[in-house]
Amino acid sequence: MSAPATLQQRLAARDWAGFGAELDRHGCAILPGLLTAAECRDLAALYPQEGHFRSHIHMARHGFGQGEYRYFSYPLPDLVAELRAGLYLHLAAVANGWNARMAIGTRYPGTLEAFLQQCHAAGQTRPTPLLLQYGPGDFNCLHQDLYGDLAFPLQVAFLLSEPGRDFTGGEFVLTEQRPRMQSRAEVVPLRQGDAVAFAVHHRPVRGSRGDYRVNMRHGVSTLRSGRRHTLGIIFHDAT
Repeated sequence: MSAPATLQQRLAARDWAGFGAELDRHGCAILPGLLTAAECRDLAALYPQEGHFRSHIHMARHGFGQGEYRYFSYPLPDLVAELRAGLYLHLAAVANGWNARMAIGTRYPGTLEAFLQQCHAAGQTRPTPLLLQYGPGDFNCLHQDLYGDLAFPLQVAFLLSEPGRDFTGGEFVLTEQRPRMQSRAEVVPLRQGDAVAFAVHHRPVRGSRGDYRVNMRHGVSTLRSGRRHTLGIIFHDAT
């Protein structure tokens, strides 16, 4: 039997051109089965281990919803660091293309290390990857993850639990606020180990008179039963 593919091999094997086209069409795109079930369990098992985290947020205290999450501290766990750096390599070109279409002058360097140097020089030094935990009745209000002046326009979420087995409800939801039009909502179906990349703040949409910006928000619908864990990969650091 051949050895299981490494994470870098799994990333390299993806159709990134098609993935970028899907992001352009919908503002989100799924990478199915990027993490193994064992990797999902190992990541979820980190949640109660306080030494991995810099802060613990209870959503209800801040009006964010109901549930909780923890921001990782540096150094990140190896798998989280590898995911963050590996995904950035493939998403930087999409991010630069989006900014060009929206007439935004910012361009992102080719590596995460170089981008984080820019964040840290701007005073954004706190890591933003996080683990989220939901129980029955929990939900996450629609929001945007902006933590300073520098913000990478895409982020990625991994579902670490299996719908129907570990939990029910708790769907990932995106909304798109279009100029002079009613908002559009999209429910993104995910399985354990799937990743979804989506717009942090806004994205370009091609119209009859060229590209225009739409405002994006994301959240999680109410969990009906069980427990749901998610890994969030945000590429810019926080102030």
